[in-house]
Amino acid sequence: MKANAAAIGRAVDQPNPATRFYLFHGPDESQSRALAARLLEALGASKFLVTAGSVKSDPASLVDEASAMSLFGGKRAIWIEPATKDIEEGVASLLAGPAPESIVVAIAGALPTSSALRKLAESSPQAIAFASYLPEGESAERMVVDLGRRVGLKVSSPVAARLAEACSNDQAIVAQELQKLALYVGAAPETPRELEHDAIDAVGADNAEGDFLRLADLALTGELNELAGELARLPAGGSEAIPVIRSLQRRLLMLAPLRARIERGERIDAVMTSTGRSLFFKEKTKVQRMLSKWSARELATVAGRAGSLERDLTRPRLRPDSRTPEMEALGEELLAIARKARSL
Repeated sequence: MKANAAAIGRAVDQPNPATRFYLFHGPDESQSRALAARLLEALGASKFLVTAGSVKSDPASLVDEASAMSLFGGKRAIWIEPATKDIEEGVASLLAGPAPESIVVAIAGALPTSSALRKLAESSPQAIAFASYLPEGESAERMVVDLGRRVGLKVSSPVAARLAEACSNDQAIVAQELQKLALYVGAAPETPRELEHDAIDAVGADNAEGDFLRLADLALTGELNELAGELARLPAGGSEAIPVIRSLQRRLLMLAPLRARIERGERIDAVMTSTGRSLFFKEKTKVQRMLSKWSARELATVAGRAGSLERDLTRPRLRPDSRTPEMEALGEELLAIARKARSL
C-alpha cells in the first residue's frame, strides 16, 4: 500500500498487525529513518540488522530471519539499510508466505516508479511504502512543531521556521536540536514548555553557527594552513570546543546520506541537484568537494571520533590536571581531519 503524508504518522505510531513490510524511500533519508524509529518505538521492538547483500545471496534468509523467534524474548524488527533491488526476491517471498514473527523495515534512497521493490510494497495490502521528501515552507514548520511536541516543546510558527532554516530542513538535525532545547528549558512530554527565541539565541543551532561551521568545513576540505590560522585566533581558555564539534557533527549528518547515494551509483551532480534549497548556493561547491573526498566509511569514522571527543570533553573531570585542555584537544582533532582530507 502506498501511504501519503497524512496517513504515515498514524501508520507508524499505531501499526497494523497485518503489515509485515515497511519501505521508507525517497531523497530525505533522515525522515525515513525517523519514521522507522517511531515504528520500532510503537512496537516496542529492537533493531536486527540484515544486509541487502546477504538477502541477494540467499533470498530465503529474509523469510527465515523474519520468522525466527528472538533468543532473548521481546519483539524485534528486521532492518535493512541501504535497501536496494538486491532484496526484491526476498521481499516477494516474505509477502507471499505466512505471517512472520517480525516485521521487515527497509530504508532506501530515491527509487524510480519503475522499481520492482517499490511496486511490490505499493501493491501489497501487507506492506506500506512511503516516499520522504525534504520539507519546505509550511511543511518544514509542521515538521518542527510535531517533533517539538514529542519532547514537550510548544513551538510557534515563527520559531519553527527559524529552527527549520538553521538546520537546513534536515529532520535528524532538527530532532537533535529540539532535544537539546528541551533540556535547556526543562521541557518533557509530561511537563511541556513554550520554546522562545531567547532559548535558541542561547544554545540553538544558529548560535555562532557560521564561525563554528567554517572550522568544520576547513577541516573536511583539507585547508590545513587556513584552519591552523583560525584555530590560533581562538581564545585558549574559551568555551567554543563543544559548539564546534556539534557543527562538525551536523555537517557529517548532512554529508553521510548524500555520499551513500553516490556509492549506490548516483552521479554526484545529480545528488547535489536533488538537495535543492537545503543548501545555500555558496555552500554547494565546498560540499561537493567534501563528497568527492570522503567515503561513507571514512565519514562514519570521523563521526565516531567527534562523538568520542564530545563525550570526553563533557565528562566530569575527575583528574583535571591530567587532561588535555579543551581547545588543544579540539585543535588536534580538526588538524588530524584536515591532514586526512589532504591525503584523500
